[in-house]
Amino acid sequence: MGTSFDLPEPERFTAGTVGPPGQRVFFLQASEGAQVVTLRLEKAQVAALAEYLASVLADLAMPEPESLPEDAGLVEPVVAEWVVGQIGVVFDEDRDRMLVQAEELVEEGEAEVEVEQGVARFGLTRAQVAAFVGRAAELVAAGRPPCELCGRPKDAEGHMCIKTNGHRAR
Repeated sequence: MGTSFDLPEPERFTAGTVGPPGQRVFFLQASEGAQVVTLRLEKAQVAALAEYLASVLADLAMPEPESLPEDAGLVEPVVAEWVVGQIGVVFDEDRDRMLVQAEELVEEGEAEVEVEQGVARFGLTRAQVAAFVGRAAELVAAGRPPCELCGRPKDAEGHMCIKTNGHRAR
C-alpha cells in the first residue's frame, strides 16, 4: 500500500490546510534534506496531536525554546502520500526528541488482506514541537465559527441547529 518514511532529524515539521473553511483538507508535512513527506489527516487529529504534544512538553517541564522555526507554511505542491489513521508519540530522552509516528489508515476490507501499511516517523526537537503546537492551534481556530447553541460549525449561510429542532436556521 503506502510507502514508509523515517525522518530522524527533519528540518521542518508543520501542519497546514488547503481550501476554504468548511471544505479544508488538513495535512501534516515534514522535510529532511530534499525529501518532503506530506500526509493527509483530519482536523481532529491535528488538534489532538497538538494538545497531546503540549501536555508532554508541560509534563517534562521543558523550558520554552529560545527560537521557534518561522516558516510554518506547506511546501508546494501539496500531494499526500497517504491518509493517516493512528498517531503515536514517545519521548526519546537520549536524543532529547519527540518521536511522532503516523500510520496509514487501513480500510476495513484491506485489513483482512495482507498489505504493507505505510508508517512515517519524525524525530522532533523541542522548538519544532512548540512551533507545531502553535501552528496547529491557529489552524483549528481559523475554521468555521461554532453555533452558540449546539457548538457545531456554522457555514456562511448558517445551519439548521439541532437545538431548534430544525425550526429555523442559525
